[in-house]
Amino acid sequence: MKHLLNWVEIPVLDMERAKKFYSAILDISFQDMPLEDMLYAFFPSEDQYNSGALVQSPFYKPCAEGVLIYLNGGEDLNIVLEKVNKAGGNVVMPKTLISDMAGYAGMFIDTEGNRIGVHSMK
Repeated sequence: MKHLLNWVEIPVLDMERAKKFYSAILDISFQDMPLEDMLYAFFPSEDQYNSGALVQSPFYKPCAEGVLIYLNGGEDLNIVLEKVNKAGGNVVMPKTLISDMAGYAGMFIDTEGNRIGVHSMK
């Protein structure tokens, strides 16, 4: 298998609120694309096999109990976690050492109700 993941879609109820939240914590801008009954906001990525989008559609429902994805927390995921509460989310697991080899992880609930992880090596 060349890539484990090719694409991630994070369900949202309010696209503008979700874009504002993720833009604030990750310092990114989104590219929007409406498709029939769906709204997509693409995460910026240089790697086509490591990308995704926020998606608003009647077929998508945010959830804190489903599949857990981990976003790249950059050099130090605390930089991201420190912005979560101010942006309207809730940190549910602070920066925690997994192991010296695997680095650190943290988790938050976003403005839409999704549980999302962040990872960094430092």
